[in-house]
Amino acid sequence: MEFALCGWPDDEHPLRLDYREFAYAGKFVMTSTGKAVAGDDGVVAAAAFDEDRTDRDTLCIRYVTVRRDRQGEGVGPRLLRFVRERASERGYERVTIGANNPFSYEAAYRAGFCFTGSEAGLAELTLEWPGDRSTERYQSGLALFRQRDLSEAEEAFLAAKLDAEPPAVVEVRAEARPG
Repeated sequence: MEFALCGWPDDEHPLRLDYREFAYAGKFVMTSTGKAVAGDDGVVAAAAFDEDRTDRDTLCIRYVTVRRDRQGEGVGPRLLRFVRERASERGYERVTIGANNPFSYEAAYRAGFCFTGSEAGLAELTLEWPGDRSTERYQSGLALFRQRDLSEAEEAFLAAKLDAEPPAVVEVRAEARPG
């Protein structure tokens, strides 16, 4: 798996993704956000980000999408970590992301983010790096998701995480595609 930074927000870099394969595909055509991608034989995942409107030291990851046939392989968390590392190298002191479901929350945690204790937007929990990766903080975010109307898969996932500690942070490295 290769990871690439396509450009920062000022670079006006559009990215065209097939809406049948990627959620939020239309959001990546915007030129006002930076983009990063992961892929092996074509784009497998993409992230769009820009600077926080109120804090120039904070980069906000706005959208992350993984091609439907590659979800669950850990590509999303590794791409998020890649973006977080590039942001840190560029001088950003903080990176944030919103999670609107328990699966994206877990992916962000696997990338090194942690729940801030705040909600924003349309029922999104705000996660940040760096921050408090304590079990108590991790579980407080999961508890908020448990209060929502959930799918069976989300309910089962949350039940399995009831007393869990935060997941380990993934490494960004090349690896062969499974299967």
